[in-house]
Amino acid sequence: MGKKRIIKKGGGSDVAGTSRALNRVPKKKLANGRLNILATFNNTLVTLCDTKGNAVMSASSGALGFKGSRKSTPFAAAKVGEIIGEKALQMGMKEAEVVIRGVGAGRESALRAFTGKGISVTKITDKTPVPHNGPRAPKARRV
Repeated sequence: MGKKRIIKKGGGSDVAGTSRALNRVPKKKLANGRLNILATFNNTLVTLCDTKGNAVMSASSGALGFKGSRKSTPFAAAKVGEIIGEKALQMGMKEAEVVIRGVGAGRESALRAFTGKGISVTKITDKTPVPHNGPRAPKARRV
């Protein structure tokens, strides 16, 4: 006989958890703010802040449901940028400064997806941390 298959009707399967991430409507209203993008080799984190630097909302590719090596892809970063852009539009945001950190694959795609929602970008700053004095010297050899 075997197991019977059950086919669910309803809304199509959305990529990652995008519909769930957009459920809560933000209460705070902002005209302009700052978007911080942290693109690492393993994940992409996007944080939306007000002009003083206080975090208002954040999203990451891991929080959207991407797992493992798919978290670090440009597609996952674009989804994160889209969600933050949608929420920023709901808050009434018109323009934003962008600060990018890290060397991951999602640097540009998160920014492109955010600007694709219609929010104008006034300034883009790259603040990727760069070491100045190289790695730590090896321990002295004992004979």
